[in-house]
Amino acid sequence: MAESQQTEYKQTWRDEYLKWISGFANAEGGVLVIGRDDAGKVVGLKDAKKLLEDIPNKVRDLLGILVAVNLRTEGKLEYLEIEVEPYPNPISHKGKYYLPSGSTLQELKGAALDRFILRAQGKTWDGVPVPHVGVADLSSAAIASFRKLATASGRLERKLLDEPAPILIEKLKLTEGDYLKRAAVLLFHEDPERFVTGAFVKVGFFRSESDLVYHDEIHGDLFTQTAQTVDLIRTKYLKAAIHYEGLQRIETYPIPYDALREAVLNALIHRDYAITAPIQIKVFADRLKIWNPAVLPYGWDLAKLLGDHASHPFNPDIANAFFRAGEIESWGRGIQRIFEACRQGYAPAPVIRLSGHDLWTEFPFSPKYLKLIDASSGEKVGEKVGEKLSENRQKILESIQLDPKVSQKKLAEILGIATKNIETNISYLKQHGYLRRVGPAKGGHWELLK
Repeated sequence: MAESQQTEYKQTWRDEYLKWISGFANAEGGVLVIGRDDAGKVVGLKDAKKLLEDIPNKVRDLLGILVAVNLRTEGKLEYLEIEVEPYPNPISHKGKYYLPSGSTLQELKGAALDRFILRAQGKTWDGVPVPHVGVADLSSAAIASFRKLATASGRLERKLLDEPAPILIEKLKLTEGDYLKRAAVLLFHEDPERFVTGAFVKVGFFRSESDLVYHDEIHGDLFTQTAQTVDLIRTKYLKAAIHYEGLQRIETYPIPYDALREAVLNALIHRDYAITAPIQIKVFADRLKIWNPAVLPYGWDLAKLLGDHASHPFNPDIANAFFRAGEIESWGRGIQRIFEACRQGYAPAPVIRLSGHDLWTEFPFSPKYLKLIDASSGEKVGEKVGEKLSENRQKILESIQLDPKVSQKKLAEILGIATKNIETNISYLKQHGYLRRVGPAKGGHWELLK
């Protein structure tokens, strides 16, 4: 039997190996074998019978748990197997917590320790209550948008969707006693960054890994972030290759819409929001990369993530709301859906990499697409990307044309998006010569330049 995440070999006993016992107890259990070398060969213990009595007492006194210590023999050599059951409560060794990771033992600190304590309590990060915010503080536009999506999906009873917001939020299991959960704030608050640092998306166009040409930020509730991120990438950052079949004009994007949308949804729903960096999307001339901080279920690796598996969302309350809205399926098939969409759209399969908690999803652009771009426009990809305004920026200009004195708060209500997004879009329009402000913030007006 080889060493694994649940089996560890030690040639002799040292009291510091109590850390391994606490780690197994904090995970899925395991076996600590004393008297085997790293290759699994039995080397024997001279004091096996004494340790048979001493180890259970030390485990009980220092860790507060019980383990089974069994004396084994191979030929004339004796060794011990310490069988550790998983415990429902966190087990510390001298005030520190450990978990096995592959063939190593890791001390838990910071965000990893917070996640472990929550898991041991049967809670998740998005299920933690948030003080000083109530249903009245949530965005009515975000809740109205959810009602519309959920009505179309048919995954919530119509009677429930007609209930007042406090009852709807409670029925979505987004409350903990008198408090809203973190999930409710991320899903429906106009400015979730007041409570969760880094809860937004950055998109940038790069000539190389370190040469940023321009970038945008998408803020607001998660439903808004999803829709606006996909819209922004399609209208500003990706260029459609154009060709004709007879008189029909055909536009081809490098990434199928469904694949891009599913990848953005995966990043927003399943990211670790305890990491304060925003989701980052880097667009190049020949590829697009999405980064998000991710935590896989205990014992999973990249192969398990990419294969068939049951639904195991890191943020189940957030995932449930997106499922009820018809935005995702509930069967853990998000990554498979990305690959399927690429196959059906005759696009290259994405490359998914995991390094620690860094999850990268990279979409390479096909040679055929790149050739079509060159043939249809004579430009390199990225040379004129960005000239087409996104839908929200077009709507802002249209609203200002109708009412030059319209406020940014009113624009947010008209478009149904966060005020921060209005500020970001107006800043872009001003910088690119579409718009300017005449007079003071109060009493002035907007002037269209294009």
